[in-house]
Amino acid sequence: MGNNIDKSKIRRIVATDCGSTTTKAILIEKQNDEYRLVTRGEAPTTVEAPVEDVTKGVINAVTELEELRGIKILDNEEFIKDYSEEKGIDLYISTSSAGGGLQMMVAGVVKSMTAESAARAALGAGAIVMDTIANNDGRKPYQKIQRIRNLRPDMILLSGGVNGGTIKHVVELGEIIGAADPRPRLGSSYNLPVIFAGNQDAIPEIKKILEKKVALDITENLRPTLEKEDLMPSRLKIQAQFLEHVMAQAPGYKKLMAMTDVDIMPTPGAVGQIMETIADINKIEVVGVDIGGATTDVFSVFDNPDEEGKTVFNRTVSANLGMSYSISNVVSEAGLENVLRWIPFGMNEAELRNKVKNKMIRPTTIPHLLEELMFEQAVAREALRRSFEQHKALAVGLKGVQKQRTVSDVFSQEDLHTSLVNMLNLDMLIGSGGVLSHAPRRNQSAMMLIDAFLPEGFTTLTVDSIFMMPQLGVLAEVHPEAATQVFEKDCLIYLGTCIAPVGTTKYEKKCMDYTVTYSDGKTAEGEVRFGDMKVVPLAVGEKAKVKVNPAKGFDMGDGAGNSVEKEVTGGTVGLIFDARGRRPFSVPETEEERISFLKKWYTEMNLYPGYEK
Repeated sequence: MGNNIDKSKIRRIVATDCGSTTTKAILIEKQNDEYRLVTRGEAPTTVEAPVEDVTKGVINAVTELEELRGIKILDNEEFIKDYSEEKGIDLYISTSSAGGGLQMMVAGVVKSMTAESAARAALGAGAIVMDTIANNDGRKPYQKIQRIRNLRPDMILLSGGVNGGTIKHVVELGEIIGAADPRPRLGSSYNLPVIFAGNQDAIPEIKKILEKKVALDITENLRPTLEKEDLMPSRLKIQAQFLEHVMAQAPGYKKLMAMTDVDIMPTPGAVGQIMETIADINKIEVVGVDIGGATTDVFSVFDNPDEEGKTVFNRTVSANLGMSYSISNVVSEAGLENVLRWIPFGMNEAELRNKVKNKMIRPTTIPHLLEELMFEQAVAREALRRSFEQHKALAVGLKGVQKQRTVSDVFSQEDLHTSLVNMLNLDMLIGSGGVLSHAPRRNQSAMMLIDAFLPEGFTTLTVDSIFMMPQLGVLAEVHPEAATQVFEKDCLIYLGTCIAPVGTTKYEKKCMDYTVTYSDGKTAEGEVRFGDMKVVPLAVGEKAKVKVNPAKGFDMGDGAGNSVEKEVTGGTVGLIFDARGRRPFSVPETEEERISFLKKWYTEMNLYPGYEK
């Protein structure tokens, strides 16, 4: 689908994202040779009783587009493809995470090698990985069989072994899956999809074991050699099986598939697609986050240290870290003291627990009082921080690769592989999700991103204005230029640039001085002391040159103490000089000193104007 679409004739596009609770629709039109967002609409998703037809929610959301734009898009609940100024569209595309999204199990021979590669493939395709099974995961065969039966995933990805190697271990995994005789979560009339992406020599045996019990699909080995990882064929197979088997069982999806001009994509997979497209077109390194009510997804695109000119895409999903349904998990994982450290007034643990329990009882409420907002934004910092830590732990080089070591080192190289995430190289940080996109003040979004991700050197901070990244991700498959134009002009809100040297010294000692040269030739100079933050205005769309002279022992990316000059982008906040030093930094331990520092930072960032406590 979509391969024969003539891009030059696309003038008006409708894109929808069918979420678990809300279906969001956007209308994009070509105006003066560039594509722009015109309007958006939304409606409740209709996969559950009494409607049980996802297309009804889509029709309702698109009807809102019709009313807001004043044109006719639908005729008898079908899209009008006869385009004119007053009616019709050229392209309809959609993503979906309704029904809980795509839930998978993955299996591999060695937990830290092929099984981890399989998890990366599934996550990159937009799945939630429910569990990872490996020959060396410490569980007995009957425990693995029971686990598969209990979890009832939508799909299983089976991998293991390099091409030409032994087939014994991956065949054992196939036998475990066959013995479990797994039943799918949705629908009882079809066989569970199992994708085999392991040692190609094992294909005849795997077919013999699984072909009659599951919907077996075979693709290239995702780890053909120890030194190579090839995840794209597996990712494409997962998305194809997602459409053919999983989505086909959800109410009304066959109708929706017939309506779309290109294949429906899982929402997180589509978000990853737009991240990769933006990084590739602009030749930048990107980290993005989508924080929801139940889960937090982190995406990254960094240069590949092993293949020059290539990038590595990673996605992780923290399935128990979110701002409503999972808020108690955030506080439990992060620790009460880590949440309390961001709150600029005295709050004891009992008060904090009560606020968490109130949110658990009423997960969809939003803060009404300023102190409630501060509490939620404190929790958000910790949810983002923990999710990013989990992401960095998975976004690593290939394990098991020999690097001038003996064969005995193969299974113990986890400590030899550092994360691919290098914050000094990061160009752009993109935030999305209600707590970031809909914060009352953009300054608050910027501060949450800085505190959670601790950017280093020069980093552009942005947020997704209305969460349209999924729809743009599918559009990027068909029309990358249109997706990029809308992404940069209408989707991204530039908060500004964070400028943060890495190092440590005593509080109040000089950390750096700077010179900002504006496009009109005017300059602004200043000094920032260790432990402080400083905001310098630079409007949205404005460029300026910033020269930073870090103090001895502080690094801006060119070595300790060396000056760095860069062109930077302005935003709604401006330039944020963060002189809080070594990552991770810690706030002062005594409550009085901690509150004093928080108030100083929050006042400089203008987070909560008029707040006095």
